[in-house]
Amino acid sequence: MKKYFLLPFLATSMLFFAQQKQPKVGLVLSGGGAKGFAHIGVLKEIDKAGLQIDYIGGTSIGAIVGGLYAVGYSGEQIEKIILETDFVALLRDKLPRSTTPFFEKEYGEKALISFPVTKRKIGLPKAVSKGQNMLNMLLELFSETENISDFSTFQIPFFSIATDVETGGQVLLEKGSLPIALRASGSFPTLLNPVQIGDKLLIDGGVANNFPVDVMREKGVDVIIGVDVQGRLYEKEKLTSVVAILNQIVSYKMYNQRELDKNKIEVYIHPDISKYNVVDFDKKIEILKEGDKIAGEYSAILKEIALKQTRKKKRIETDKNIQKVTLSKITINGIKNYSRSYVLGKLNLIQGDRVSRNDITKRIYLLSATKNYEQITYQLKETPAGKTEIIFSLVELSKKPTLEIGVHYDALYESSVLARYMQGGVFTNNDVFSFDAILGDKLRYNLNYFVDNGFYFSYGFRSRYNRFRANTTFNNILPNSPIVNSLNIKYIDFTNQVFVQTTFDRKFALGVGLEHKKLNISTETILENDAPTVLDDNGYLNAFGYLKLDTYDQKYFVKKGYFADLGFKWYLSSSKNNGNFQDFAQAKGTLGFATTFFEKITFQNTNEAGFTLGNPSSNIFDFYLGGYNQNYINTFVSMYGFEFSELGNQSFLKSEFAFRYQFLEKNYFSFIANYARLEDNVLKDANLFKDIKSGYALGYSFDSFVGPLELKFSWSPDTKTSAILFNLGYWF
Repeated sequence: MKKYFLLPFLATSMLFFAQQKQPKVGLVLSGGGAKGFAHIGVLKEIDKAGLQIDYIGGTSIGAIVGGLYAVGYSGEQIEKIILETDFVALLRDKLPRSTTPFFEKEYGEKALISFPVTKRKIGLPKAVSKGQNMLNMLLELFSETENISDFSTFQIPFFSIATDVETGGQVLLEKGSLPIALRASGSFPTLLNPVQIGDKLLIDGGVANNFPVDVMREKGVDVIIGVDVQGRLYEKEKLTSVVAILNQIVSYKMYNQRELDKNKIEVYIHPDISKYNVVDFDKKIEILKEGDKIAGEYSAILKEIALKQTRKKKRIETDKNIQKVTLSKITINGIKNYSRSYVLGKLNLIQGDRVSRNDITKRIYLLSATKNYEQITYQLKETPAGKTEIIFSLVELSKKPTLEIGVHYDALYESSVLARYMQGGVFTNNDVFSFDAILGDKLRYNLNYFVDNGFYFSYGFRSRYNRFRANTTFNNILPNSPIVNSLNIKYIDFTNQVFVQTTFDRKFALGVGLEHKKLNISTETILENDAPTVLDDNGYLNAFGYLKLDTYDQKYFVKKGYFADLGFKWYLSSSKNNGNFQDFAQAKGTLGFATTFFEKITFQNTNEAGFTLGNPSSNIFDFYLGGYNQNYINTFVSMYGFEFSELGNQSFLKSEFAFRYQFLEKNYFSFIANYARLEDNVLKDANLFKDIKSGYALGYSFDSFVGPLELKFSWSPDTKTSAILFNLGYWF
């Protein structure tokens, strides 16, 4: 709907003109989520008209856009910020995988959904996101205001509106930290966590006053320009999602109030964006165009008001602060459960570092990725000596445990449900405990306890129980028994480890430890005295060491990065020597990298090798290749074109070349070729390409909300056989 000057304004403007008095102009921007991008078109038109805004106020997205304009960003600059920002990742608090702690890279990234546990009861999270990424962006954009606590002293005096979650009442925010105020005003219920300011817990201002015309009128302005991006109440047929229903409930009051507010302002601008909703952040270009369109219709009016402003303040444009400063002092406030060294270790920050605002944001990502903090803010303060102090203010999360749920299916372990219990601060402030109960056709568990000491050596304990049944050749494992094509084995592994580890830049992990491994392997294919034949029933004491690197940008569907997992294990003794156990060692390693061309085609190369040093008393310690699982244990290695553990020997070399094409969002076609050589010692012969085994796979993959869905056709020219492979969900 288009509305030009109302009669009251015409009369007032004539009076101003007669008295040669300059009108004081206020701008009010409503809330509306993604629809608020339309505000920017009006701001650009205001800039073109040369119109001076004397006061600006808003709610939610209107507050954020209005705040940017109030401190000196132009309409064009704000539009550029919107276009360059990935709001979906921002609102989900999605972090680059490079910020993920190494512990989480190894043992996390498996769950579909997470629930807080309070007093032994499973609850629901406050919202989808803590909103830290949003706060990080606001801290960067409003860096020039960090030492200004009175919003009325900005280039354009400013206010924003939030809602007291206890009372539902309006809270006027015009003092304090501008980034915190804007973060509170935009705390859309269920999407972003509430924000604590003083003794009030605040949510989105749209609940109490989405179009604060009345507040602006109290500021003594003569002309109010109101940009309203609110929609309308939906018919029941369109209330098909929780977001739509919640938005409808929140909207009852605001839409009734809007009809009253429209008659209190001089210029009312209402873009035609009814076909968009509050979470259409992926349609920002279309919404921006609608803003430009409606703003053009008001060009003449805005110019007319500008002509009445004979005395104008010079507007100083601002921009993101990209200058670097040298940190002479690091102060951390809010430390309770975690030590200063822990915080600095996670921030990867030391005195003397030279950083920009964006660098600080990236360091905050590292600390935020620990999931131990509700809110992280900072302030750069120049000392009398001309040096720069950084002051971090932390709000720690209470150490409530969480329950994570995941699902998976593959041919070896079949159907599985993951119930993962996690808790920090069990015995020390820096520890984390996780227990993965894997329920389904093959019961398993993984237990991890890790004390993370930041810069210093960390230590921990791991325990694993794993079992499966499968057909395998287990070459020559029973040399005195009848020849069979394959054995149906029952394989049980119970492993416990203690270790010491240090990590570097969340990319490398170096560790050593001791392990006790109990193996129970039997088969009913060949019976002894009408009982299953026991292939191994021993406990082994081992020493081990490892070096790991993980810079992959994603756990699944990798697009770039490097990966290494190099391990050495020395089998020292067996619980049932029987006089024939001899100590031996094994080295096993994986090296990989991925790169992407033309944004759609990814090439990933993975190379693996394993060597046995000494003479194990049993062939169960051979390396066995075959199958496609990514969760194999011990000496089992995947290889397309062959059945599970179809190939086996004391050493092997294997290379895999994968080409993956993303033809739609989250949809991929892939072609994989893998080659391997197995011998007692693959390096004894200079001809590494002798007796090469080859296998291939062609498949389709979908990055679903429960994890990867993969359907592949594999074959090998060596066996002249083929197979259909299927798995669903995160691997665990």
